[in-house]
Amino acid sequence: MTSPSLAYIPSEESQQRIVKFLHSVLASSNDNFNLRESFRQRDLNYARELDWTDDTIKSKLAQYRGDPTKFQNIIVPVVMPQVEMATAYQVEVFCSGFPMFSTVTTPGKENIAAQMDTIIADQQFHGDWITEFTQSFRDGFKYNLMGMEVDWAKQVTFAPESAKLTEVQWQGNKLKSMDLYNTFWDMTVDPRKVAAEGEFTGKIEMMSRIRLKQFIAKLPGHMNAREAYESGPGFGPASSAYNSYKGYFVPHINMETLQGLRNNVLGQTNWLEWAGMESKKNAINYSNNYLVTTLYGRILPNDMRMRGVPGANTPQVWKFIFVNNQVLIYAERLTNAHDYMPIVFSQLIDDKLGYQTKSMANNLEPMQSITSALSNLSIAARRRSIADRMFYDASRINPAHMNNDNPASRIPIRPGATGGSIAEAIYRVPFEDGQFQINQAEIQGYLGMANNVSGLNPARQGQFVKGNKTRFEFDSVMSNSSSRDRLISWGIEGAFMQPIKEILKLNILQFQPETTITNVGTEQEVKVDPAALRNANLMFKLSDGQTPADKMIDGDTLQAAFQAMAQDPQIGAAYNRGPLFSYLMAQRGAKLHAFEKSQPQQAYEQAMGQWQQAVASIAEAMSKSDKPAEEIQKMFPAQPTPEQFGYDPQAPKAPPGANSTTGQQESILTQVMNTMGNQTPSADQPPSV
Repeated sequence: MTSPSLAYIPSEESQQRIVKFLHSVLASSNDNFNLRESFRQRDLNYARELDWTDDTIKSKLAQYRGDPTKFQNIIVPVVMPQVEMATAYQVEVFCSGFPMFSTVTTPGKENIAAQMDTIIADQQFHGDWITEFTQSFRDGFKYNLMGMEVDWAKQVTFAPESAKLTEVQWQGNKLKSMDLYNTFWDMTVDPRKVAAEGEFTGKIEMMSRIRLKQFIAKLPGHMNAREAYESGPGFGPASSAYNSYKGYFVPHINMETLQGLRNNVLGQTNWLEWAGMESKKNAINYSNNYLVTTLYGRILPNDMRMRGVPGANTPQVWKFIFVNNQVLIYAERLTNAHDYMPIVFSQLIDDKLGYQTKSMANNLEPMQSITSALSNLSIAARRRSIADRMFYDASRINPAHMNNDNPASRIPIRPGATGGSIAEAIYRVPFEDGQFQINQAEIQGYLGMANNVSGLNPARQGQFVKGNKTRFEFDSVMSNSSSRDRLISWGIEGAFMQPIKEILKLNILQFQPETTITNVGTEQEVKVDPAALRNANLMFKLSDGQTPADKMIDGDTLQAAFQAMAQDPQIGAAYNRGPLFSYLMAQRGAKLHAFEKSQPQQAYEQAMGQWQQAVASIAEAMSKSDKPAEEIQKMFPAQPTPEQFGYDPQAPKAPPGANSTTGQQESILTQVMNTMGNQTPSADQPPSV
């Protein structure tokens, strides 16, 4: 096993050059595009938080005070439902299997593939991969950009052993969806090529004092810990440099959130000293919070004056960690066999326009805006009808009395100079709303246009659609409606999943230690042999959900296949019907492999069946004989035992691949015949019947 960590302590000159490299990277990350503001606008539309006009604010304040009669403006939900539906489809495609990435290998090495599947399932469980992929897919539909960090991590857990807790170190692939607000990368290359061809990428995190101490303690070969704890805020929070990647940024999206902005929490206050709890002269002057920046760079070590590094003039991938963008606390050369930087980026819609390509959310924003405008016109009409607009004579009626919200208030009328009736002092403007029906029809039209943009039909959104389509016509419509989703899926598979799977596989082959892991599917312990894994030709299969709907086995075809299997003896002669039945059921979502009988069990049960038939035939032939029962019983063949076939009924289920008929393993019939032939018959036993 290769060590995943080659920590390096650079000289003072090298550290200064590396810090300067970070500053150059952060300064160049936002020169051409204001990505943070672009992401924020997408999130505002997604969260429907763009309308903070006077009417909306006044209506909200009135409702907060207990007045439910005030109409608020609304933003029609168009972007969020479409994004969520599209995200759900991709999650179903790529995340529905367990493990998410199953493996295939050459015949006879199924046990090796089972080891890899067990490792992937264990790492998926520890890293909560489904949540991370869901967040990445949602980013892809909102921003047309998504990122995933694939890092070989170590984690300390505790396992109970007798009466005490034993420390256990788990290590494996950890996947982390990137917070794009606080992620930077080399924007001179296409996003999907950053991991393979980019010169740098990284992330910015905010850590408290306690979390930073834990973080540094887990780093092998760290440096400058005290300087990091006492470092100032560096470039400062992002609130002072809104368009810069020099600080940690939290977008303000929900104006009603209970959590305040965290942009300005980065400070130098030593709260322990402030509270009088730290009085030592040599005590560390801690700050309240810290910026922790992780930078992955493809560099020439000689440029950084890094001495003693092999191949100093050859491009190498390095990992650097900084505190407050000033103090280098960790440097490590990544010796991964894949030679990727461990953050993979991709675009869901790749029309070769790069960062100018609009996301799904961006394409839906005009429909959300115009449907919201039409809806708010109707709401304005409702306000107009309630407000009861009118003209009045201010010399005879006090304006304060006219604007009183109390519906039971009395309005005094002053006597006019020329007399006259009350009707002459007040004129009510007639209310007419002839646009309501037109607005509603136009809203439906624009919502239909939004479906055209996203490719989602109403039926896929759970809405009932009238019509007299037959079942097959409806299936055809639904299959065609997902064609655009499948197009995006193929792009995800090629540009996003393939690099991630390659990194996962090579990390496991390079760093996986020998261990024993419980397989969730078979409920058995699997011993992982790293040497056997490296010698096997393993490949990840394409996700089952990626297969287009029209290429999957439908229910009618499946029923016809089962009937043919039961009625046609030639099928039984040409196929192993047990595994075939499991495969066909798996196409409809029923996983039966865990219930397949092992070959020893099948051989034993077949031998028992033949023995029972032989015993029944002898018993019937001797039913009219005068021989004593003891002599007749001696004529019976010996009963087969499970041990003769290597079958233990109490043994747990064999792992996947144990039932394979490949290689030199004897067939069931051969095992039965050999066992029956090795039995010694009684001297009085008649020929076989």
